Amino acid sequence: MADIVNRNDIFGLIRPDIDAHTLGISTVATLIEECGYKVIIGDAKINAAVSGINKTDNFSLLSNWISKNKITRLGFSYRLDPSDAQLNFGRVYNLLKQNKKFKEQGGSLVQIYFSGLPEACERISKEYHNRVPVFMGDETQVETAVKLGIPESAIPKTITEGSKYDNERITFARDLIRSGEYNFLAPDRRFTYKNFGTRKDTLAERIANNKQSGYPPLMRVHVGPYNPDYVQAKKDFNSWLKILAETGYLDIASVGSSQLSQSDFGQEWGDKPNGGGVPVNSEQDYIDIYKASRPMLVRTYAGTRNIPYLADVYERTINIAWHALSLWWFNRIDGRGPYTVRENLKQHLETLKYIAKTGKPYEPNVPHHFAFRGTDDYSYVLSSYLAAKTAKLLGVRYFVLQVMMNTPKYIWGVQDLARARALLRLVKELEDKTFKVFLQPRAGLDYFSPDLEKAKAQLAAVSAMMDDIEPENVNSPDIIHVVSYCEAVKLATPEFINESIQITSSAIKEYRKLKKSGMTDDMINNNDVQERTNDLYREVKSIVATIESNIHNPYTPDGLYTIFAKGIMPVPYLWEGRDEFREAVKWKTGLINGGIKVIDENGKPLNPGLRVQQIFMK
Repeated sequence: MADIVNRNDIFGLIRPDIDAHTLGISTVATLIEECGYKVIIGDAKINAAVSGINKTDNFSLLSNWISKNKITRLGFSYRLDPSDAQLNFGRVYNLLKQNKKFKEQGGSLVQIYFSGLPEACERISKEYHNRVPVFMGDETQVETAVKLGIPESAIPKTITEGSKYDNERITFARDLIRSGEYNFLAPDRRFTYKNFGTRKDTLAERIANNKQSGYPPLMRVHVGPYNPDYVQAKKDFNSWLKILAETGYLDIASVGSSQLSQSDFGQEWGDKPNGGGVPVNSEQDYIDIYKASRPMLVRTYAGTRNIPYLADVYERTINIAWHALSLWWFNRIDGRGPYTVRENLKQHLETLKYIAKTGKPYEPNVPHHFAFRGTDDYSYVLSSYLAAKTAKLLGVRYFVLQVMMNTPKYIWGVQDLARARALLRLVKELEDKTFKVFLQPRAGLDYFSPDLEKAKAQLAAVSAMMDDIEPENVNSPDIIHVVSYCEAVKLATPEFINESIQITSSAIKEYRKLKKSGMTDDMINNNDVQERTNDLYREVKSIVATIESNIHNPYTPDGLYTIFAKGIMPVPYLWEGRDEFREAVKWKTGLINGGIKVIDENGKPLNPGLRVQQIFMK
């Protein structure tokens, strides 16, 4: 832990320009400023100098920047290769020491910090004998502030109180994991209906039977071993599926297919890189997967090329439980496919028409992809609503509403709940006899700590939050996408998958008992969550009205493209296609009161409805 910060301290935050991970730096800067301290973030020149710090002129540039800004505490971030991180940090640290920049040498620097991947943090802690506080990225806001040396009295109540709900859940979760009782949870042998496990089985029928019997949510997991030997990889995967089917914890196996399976299905792969995941390259491969998975439901990634054709393959081979499409994503702008955004939208909407004919559900893998690229919470909700309305207009009957919690991972739990509730409320308004919504929450993609015991508690804590989305509905959520707690460190084998399901199921069961006994808030009438939910709902409704008044046929490929291109949904951290989507990348977003908002040059939040109205006034 660092020495206690005083009011005269000024923080400087730097990174080598090769490391493009800027979100963490801006987040920490916002936190420090909210605690009342000044922060200077190194600009492009400083970051370039840090990359080539051994050059005399570059160190002079960094040294002068520290002196000019009277920086007393220096944070160094490097979230790429651990060896390179250790080397780059060591060069900066040693040059600062050689040039007597530290306070004990007569300089100004009181403390230096490091933020990086777990292995890099371990290396630096060991090399510098714990004199350098390290940040792996799994710290809460309060933990981050304390580790920086900020006194607890300086941390605003909005942060400490905003963390109250999160702290209570993590305390509950730690107790659950410490007890070890989840290890004794047996699988529910719950299904006996006529079509169970057959070619006629469907997600809708399985959910209906599950609710009728009063069982916990269906459990879905993304599964897939990696092996560079394609033949062995397929054997391993089918073996895993048989184990998972026999043990009985998993209801829905989501095939973790490789990048080549999605982009080059049925083609000769040669020496093309597989990209990780299960190599699936023929209809027979999928038929073998279906056989090995009985009686689980099965689903897989959509293709990134010839998308309607692959959807038909999935129907004929694995009787896919539901289809997932990402509309604006999995194409050139994220390096996942060959199509432009406009062509991708055309293919996805053609595929939605096909899905409508099959009667199968559709899941939009949409809002979290905007969140990964820095979008605000209003746009997170808006993007999924647009996907839902588009699907309904094209005749899709069932809609799997995926809500990725903890994205970004520093968002407050109360805001996470508000986003989920506002989105669910908006999409449920589309429900009628021809359109049904199934809720499917999940933990964030990069939420879990590399410390496995901590990760287990995090999984239990986020599972409890899933139960708070609709706390009055004992049948909610319909499905839980369980992210295995080990995924920050290692591949999730069947053993880890089953244990993660045990943790998730036990957490929901015990959390419900705790709420029923009055030992913790049930969050039904939490004023903060209600206010945030109403704000998100009201503003997104306003934005939708503006879109529908100003864009001809918004729920078409051209309409959805125009919505993105006009910057209605900001993506400040988009790296490819920045020229094409310059109106979307020009906005700045920041963490405000535990949520993500579009901010002006002074860091003040902009009114979302007015911002979108002004876009159409130009």
